[in-house]
Amino acid sequence: MRFARSKRVLRLKTIDSCFEELKDSRLVEETFTVDEVREMLDGLQVVVRGEVEIELINTAHTNVLLLRQLFSQAEKFYLRLQSDISELENRELLEQVAEFEKTDFKSTDKINKETSKPKLAPLNESGVSELFNKEIVRLQEENDKLKARLRTLESQAMSALDEKSKAERALKDLQRVQGEQQVRFQEISSLEDTVAALKEDYERTLSTNVATQKDLQESLISAKHELLRVQEQLALAEKELEKKFQQTAAYRNMKEILTKKNEQIKEIRKRLQSA
Repeated sequence: MRFARSKRVLRLKTIDSCFEELKDSRLVEETFTVDEVREMLDGLQVVVRGEVEIELINTAHTNVLLLRQLFSQAEKFYLRLQSDISELENRELLEQVAEFEKTDFKSTDKINKETSKPKLAPLNESGVSELFNKEIVRLQEENDKLKARLRTLESQAMSALDEKSKAERALKDLQRVQGEQQVRFQEISSLEDTVAALKEDYERTLSTNVATQKDLQESLISAKHELLRVQEQLALAEKELEKKFQQTAAYRNMKEILTKKNEQIKEIRKRLQSA
């Protein structure tokens, strides 16, 4: 407002000088004709009109530049400003502005006091850059924290995957041993069935064929030896089976560990997705 007032005072002085120049240059005679008076007034009109037009154009352009600065600064802070054109012709508000101008500029002392008051620092490019730099620093710190958290979660995930791989290998080994034991059990069962069949055949043929009794007895002895050998193998297999069964608890523990690690991996993946 102070700037506009100074420009207005300067333009009024220019208009006053136009009148003074007319008085000094043309009003040197005591009497003038109508045409001479009309000519002087027309010339004065052109000069005053030009000065007023220049002032109005300059005021409009100044207002545009001021509004452009305000809107540019607002855009940097993502603010949306709106203007109400109808308020520009509000007589009540215009009178309040005029009254404020009268009371604010009525004396030189008042002006000096107003100029001595502390003013807000203008919102220039350095202020905006400082705010953006602070925001960038904050975002970088937050990004570093997230990266550290991500590295921790990745380390935990890799550890869980390693433990899962170990548990899967132990499970496969245990399943392989159980398969081998199942095959041995089937072989023992087959041998037992063979011995039972030989014994039954021996008992059946003993009463009907005395001549072949010796052969059958030899076959029975051989079968008994084979049975003893098989029983010995069965005892060894039972011992090995018992040893493997003792590892069954470890298998269950490993399975529980594997289940827990799978749950941890799922939880870590959820955290990674949420992060």
